[in-house]
Amino acid sequence: MTNKTEKEKMLSGELYIAADPELVQDRLRARRLTRLYNQTFETEDAKRKELLQELLGSTGKHYYIEPDFRCDYGYNIHVGENFYANFDCVMLDVCEIRIGDNCLLGPGVHIYTADLIKSKLQKNHLNQYFHFEYMYLK
Repeated sequence: MTNKTEKEKMLSGELYIAADPELVQDRLRARRLTRLYNQTFETEDAKRKELLQELLGSTGKHYYIEPDFRCDYGYNIHVGENFYANFDCVMLDVCEIRIGDNCLLGPGVHIYTADLIKSKLQKNHLNQYFHFEYMYLK
């Protein structure tokens, strides 16, 4: 029997309940920050950087993400120095996503770390649960 929170389970790669109130609030936070980010004007570089600093887990000194950008939580995303993501990037970060230095993502790149459980038993009894893997791009 485990006493871990659903968030702790998610972060350690265990089955977790995505509808957990803490995780719902974390996703709402990410939605709010990405909405604000995506509504900024091209001339608002400082505001964009501030929003991404609040949203993402860590960044290099020089990085840029073109709007529209979407993610689940944000805090599981870590980008290196000279990272660039073109328009319409989606990162479903139920687990850690690490992108190294000097990486460029083209338009419409989607990175998914969530994987719905596929076994029949889990589908029948745990349909709110997810399984995830660690991801690193270099």
